[in-house]
Amino acid sequence: MQNILTDLVRLQEKAYGAAREAFSVINIDAARCDATSWGEFASKVQNMACAFEILGLQPADMVAVLAPNCAEILITDFACYRNRAVPVSIYATSSPEQIKYIINDAGARFALVGTPALYRAVRSVAAECPSLEKIITVDPAIVFDAADTTSMRFSEVLELGSVASPACRADVALRAASATPDDIATLIYTSGTTGEPKGAVLTHSCFNAALDTHKSYLTMLSDSDTSVCFLPLSHIFEKAWTYFCLTIGIRVAINTDPKRIQEAIPIAKPTCMCSVPRFWEKVYTAVQDKIAGMKGVQRMLVERALKVGAKRNLEYKRLGLEVPWWLEKQYQFFDKRVFAKVRKVIGIDNGRFFPTAGAPISPAIVEFLHAIGVNIVVGYGLSETTATVSCYPAVDFIIGSVGTPLPGVQVKLGADNEILVKGPTVMRGYYNRPEENAKAFTDDGWFRTGDAGLFDLNGALVLTDRIKDLFKTSNGKYIAPQAIESRLGQDRYIEQVAVIGDQRKYVTAIIIPAFGALKDYARRKGIAFSSVEDLVENSEIKKFIAERIERLQKGLAGFEKIKKFTLLPKEFTIESGELTNTLKIKRPVINTRYADEIEAMYC
Repeated sequence: MQNILTDLVRLQEKAYGAAREAFSVINIDAARCDATSWGEFASKVQNMACAFEILGLQPADMVAVLAPNCAEILITDFACYRNRAVPVSIYATSSPEQIKYIINDAGARFALVGTPALYRAVRSVAAECPSLEKIITVDPAIVFDAADTTSMRFSEVLELGSVASPACRADVALRAASATPDDIATLIYTSGTTGEPKGAVLTHSCFNAALDTHKSYLTMLSDSDTSVCFLPLSHIFEKAWTYFCLTIGIRVAINTDPKRIQEAIPIAKPTCMCSVPRFWEKVYTAVQDKIAGMKGVQRMLVERALKVGAKRNLEYKRLGLEVPWWLEKQYQFFDKRVFAKVRKVIGIDNGRFFPTAGAPISPAIVEFLHAIGVNIVVGYGLSETTATVSCYPAVDFIIGSVGTPLPGVQVKLGADNEILVKGPTVMRGYYNRPEENAKAFTDDGWFRTGDAGLFDLNGALVLTDRIKDLFKTSNGKYIAPQAIESRLGQDRYIEQVAVIGDQRKYVTAIIIPAFGALKDYARRKGIAFSSVEDLVENSEIKKFIAERIERLQKGLAGFEKIKKFTLLPKEFTIESGELTNTLKIKRPVINTRYADEIEAMYC
């Protein structure tokens, strides 16, 4: 088979039987997972593929996909592959202008739309999208506007495909059989922290290589595992991970509401799940909150348990060494009475493998999670590399690093310690961007990641920061803001941080507190407030946060430390333009929008 994705669903139906569960959708309100079998999945993909052919979709045509995570995304993706067409994911949090830009840049003919708000957004720009011919809606609650004569409901499209003629079905089968590794599998648009997003062209050969490599590398996982699809399927990390799960038969539980993930996980009980560090930061702060509220013997028991867990899992298991019997006995005691209860509250009673990437994560959080028996696996990857470049190996992983490169992926350092990558998972280039492609690759074909890093003595890759994010103080000292931000992000009273200091005398920060925790603290201390504005202006609160920042900065050089900070009463959001769709800070926007607050810290 030339392309893993083209016939994946049909092959899995044969391998596992039509009745076996392929994926499920987490129904949080009913506290259950609604399963779809491989047979049902294959039938819907085939019907959707035939409907696409009937509606005139041609090989290499683009289909925009704008929806929160749902089963219809997977059905559409694989129906596109059977037609040699290209699904183009657009974040459900995108603005109408962003949606218009991507539809026009890709030249999408069809658009799968998930919610009423997204339908309205697409309709509001449809007249300015000359390539767009048809909108296919998922949510039955979507009401078509009076002037809309071309949109169809997903159920109607499936019905159209279900009555397709034998000739149509044969044509789709012929298209699938004629697919080549050089076909475009998808365009993944970059988050655009410093400019317009660019569509990374990922071919089927990229996915072939990524999936084959992961199958040989992640041998600890099997078709007895369950994963939660939590990150947006428009994110290459989740898309590639979900495809990997389907490839080896891991059951995928789709979470449709990211704001309720803490409720969804205990229902699905995943043994594995990819996520970004912010998820684990929230888990860490929640557990630390519980520990902080403990007293006497209970607190002593937990603190002792953490010491035993750290010694067993970090000093022995991590290094592949045999655990002394006396330490193992202690660990089993504490695992049953402490750690198992914590994991059950999180919803990962039987958790085995939890890859995380996308942003820096504090080594303290990694150590804590491993101590309580959560196998968090830190990695590094980009949209342009079909996700994973490196990750922790099973043993001898170095905390503070992003692991070692995967087999077949070459990594070296270029000028300014920029991480350069070459291999079969690297994109073809940016869609219709010859000038950007010239900048993105070296003359001998290495992809410039834009990230700075180094290799330690063990060969592990350590990220230092985004090269574009690095700045120099007026004293000539280089600062890596993400490293400082990740330190502060582990604090339960701090929600978001933007470090400032380019060409300034010293480093400052704009901080968004975790308002729930801060309100609780204020009540305990008898600090009067009637609004979050009152809290961020309160001198006692500022002193409290300053003390916590000082502790978190222990070990940093003096020139790296935050000297002043400003507390803001409102979070950075995607809607306000301060965050990208992947929740990265847009530093130029922050610097402009809060120029007065920043200047005040340097007076």
